[in-house]
Amino acid sequence: MELIALSLGLPARRFSSFFEDPTRSVRLNHYPPCPGPHLALGVGRHKDPGALTILAQDDVGGLEVKRKSDGEWVRIKPTPGAYIINVGDILQVWSNDVYESVEHRVTVNSEKERFSIPFFFSPPHYTMVRPLDELTNEQNPVKYRAYNLGKFLATRRQSNFKKLDVENIQISHFKVQELANELDGALSINKK
Repeated sequence: MELIALSLGLPARRFSSFFEDPTRSVRLNHYPPCPGPHLALGVGRHKDPGALTILAQDDVGGLEVKRKSDGEWVRIKPTPGAYIINVGDILQVWSNDVYESVEHRVTVNSEKERFSIPFFFSPPHYTMVRPLDELTNEQNPVKYRAYNLGKFLATRRQSNFKKLDVENIQISHFKVQELANELDGALSINKK
């Protein structure tokens, strides 16, 4: 977090106050081999809602990221002894889009089982997440409205578990432009 702060031109310890009472969790993932890997998905497409995810994985591979330029899924080749660091939605908002949470998924292998261990690191659930004041100004206005992390996560989990026919809540729903578009749509409906 100190290196990220420095990369944004902020003091190294700028994020420290957000992590005095952090939320941390670890998940142990096992993906058994599947004879028809094109028919199964290990983990569906998503962006990590927290601050950072540190991923340890074996050499089998299966992690894919969605390339922003053309929407294609690109397989990430495992590097022995290395960790993958995913920037989550919180860093996207704090940085006002300097950093971007990347959409990713996991595919299964037809012959080998796969193991991965993601470590999720976030501030406490009572945190109000908003772009940092130091990173916004007239030339770079606020791009996200503030949201409560705990409420965001609870709403997201509830919609995931219900398997609704609509996309579950995403950080893009808090984009200021998204809000402006919603208001414009509501105003045009009211005028009719």
